[in-house]
Amino acid sequence: MEILAYIFAAAIGISLGLIGAGGSILTVPVLVYLAGVDPVLATAYSLFVVGTTAFVGGIQNAFRKLVDLKTGILFGIPSIAAVYVTRAWIMPAIPGEFGIGGMLVSKGTALLLLFAGLMVATSVSMIRGGRPAADLEEVGSHVHSHHFGLVLLEGVGVGVLTGLVGAGGGFLIIPALVLLAGLEMKTAVGTSLFIIAMKSLIGFTGDLSAGVLVDWPFLLIFTASSVAGIFAGSHLTKFVDGYKLKKAFGWFVLVMGIYMIVRETMFA
Repeated sequence: MEILAYIFAAAIGISLGLIGAGGSILTVPVLVYLAGVDPVLATAYSLFVVGTTAFVGGIQNAFRKLVDLKTGILFGIPSIAAVYVTRAWIMPAIPGEFGIGGMLVSKGTALLLLFAGLMVATSVSMIRGGRPAADLEEVGSHVHSHHFGLVLLEGVGVGVLTGLVGAGGGFLIIPALVLLAGLEMKTAVGTSLFIIAMKSLIGFTGDLSAGVLVDWPFLLIFTASSVAGIFAGSHLTKFVDGYKLKKAFGWFVLVMGIYMIVRETMFA
């Protein structure tokens, strides 16, 4: 099953290269259901995979001058702090089992259900992404005011979410950068990759400081597969309509999110 996990890791990278934000949402399910990684550990591995892959994408966009470093740092600092605190102290403090509505739920199951909810929200954003994306681009070309206080606040919120489930949160970051920081759409996408890379990789160091044991050979091969995929995906953008693919991928993510909810609640 590990070989299949590596193949899906490459597919995750390809999807990131083709459609940008949202592609990494499948990292945790692939790690849990195909590679057999513990759900809590999978969220840590996901931070490393997503962070490294986003870093490569961010470098590509930086060479194209599509990264606003000032805004990225402003958004990134509170987000990084929130991710690190969540991974180093909040996650270890969550009990292995706790009661919800009279039911005993494991920490891993709770994280997977939270992640599945995020997948459903992300899929809706993707499926409805055609017209709203155009609206965002139009807004970004006219907005000149910068609501930096709200940018900082959203940075903290996205950081906590990333820390809990190990997802990049690009579908939340990009609209914030357009609507609150006044960036153009393409610059917002490039800047979001820079932010995701910073907060994910530094968040992963929070796990290391908390004493998480990492299977480095597996993680590095999985990450390398994802990075190779993003190069392939960037090349395929010349031949594939990313907007149509994003909607189809959104439906796939929705089905996967519902599957996870059903599996973890009815067949656990």
